[in-house]
Amino acid sequence: MWKEEGVLVRVPASTANLGPGFDTLGMALELHLWVAMKPAEQMRIRLHGTELHGLPVDERNLIYRTAQAVFREAGVEERPLALDVYSEIPLTRGLGSSASALIGGLAAANWLIGQPLTEQRLFDMATAIERHPDNVGASLFGGIIAAMWDGEQARHIRLDPPAGLGTVVAVPQFELETKKARHVLPERIDMADAVYNISRSSVLVAALASGRTELLAEAMRDRLHQPYRASLIPGMPGILEEAVRNGALGVALSGAGPTLLAFVDNRGDHDSLQAYMKQALRDHGVESRVMPLGISKEGAVRCGVWDDMAAVVAERADSSR
Repeated sequence: MWKEEGVLVRVPASTANLGPGFDTLGMALELHLWVAMKPAEQMRIRLHGTELHGLPVDERNLIYRTAQAVFREAGVEERPLALDVYSEIPLTRGLGSSASALIGGLAAANWLIGQPLTEQRLFDMATAIERHPDNVGASLFGGIIAAMWDGEQARHIRLDPPAGLGTVVAVPQFELETKKARHVLPERIDMADAVYNISRSSVLVAALASGRTELLAEAMRDRLHQPYRASLIPGMPGILEEAVRNGALGVALSGAGPTLLAFVDNRGDHDSLQAYMKQALRDHGVESRVMPLGISKEGAVRCGVWDDMAAVVAERADSSR
């Protein structure tokens, strides 16, 4: 049952909400987390890359804890694990770093013991921990997902992105914890705002499914969370209003933020949009990393054995120079 040679798993980052689809819409992005896992005589965790600095390397580690949860769920005796983890996903920036870690731990542990748990069961377990299915679903299945959660079971529909659709992301150089970003949201909303978001979320999914990208600008507007989170992200209101005039097909806060995400047509030039987003944040005293980012059609994939992580670390170190 146990694969003593271990496994190597790659998991994409994700963005959630896409504007109006609060806690229901998610999309996988081409930034990745790699998890190498194998049984060991005693626990050992090594973290690689600057994005994981300061995270625990003992039993508190999220990937380690979720792996042990898989063993319990599958009725398999828990064993100590050796973990090597590399990530290029920035923490607490609205790019699903915790969801990627959850999926990495669940998927790697499941593959390590011969995949006794279905993808659906992994999805349910991840959603129960995150309390919403958008980020974890995107990282598990890839592409664009619309999902729902009833407190026990998650359901989703997956879409491939329209041909030529890409993104530009502006990642501010400050962290924003999801807990803080949720704290500013109101406990009640007006009926008009609810209808506003339902209509736009519905059109957004239909537009993405049919390739009607000319509808994205209006369909990505939101009244449930972005207006309230704007105070936490200097420069955000202006970007939400002006990015389309600077080449975006549509724009939204990525998850709880502070990253801002714009859809773009990859067949065109979006240098001016990148320059605009960077300057708009700088005008409010915020430095940022602005970059094009592809939409990942792949979710969590097994891409090797434990020993293959050394090549991943070396390759990523070379590419970052």
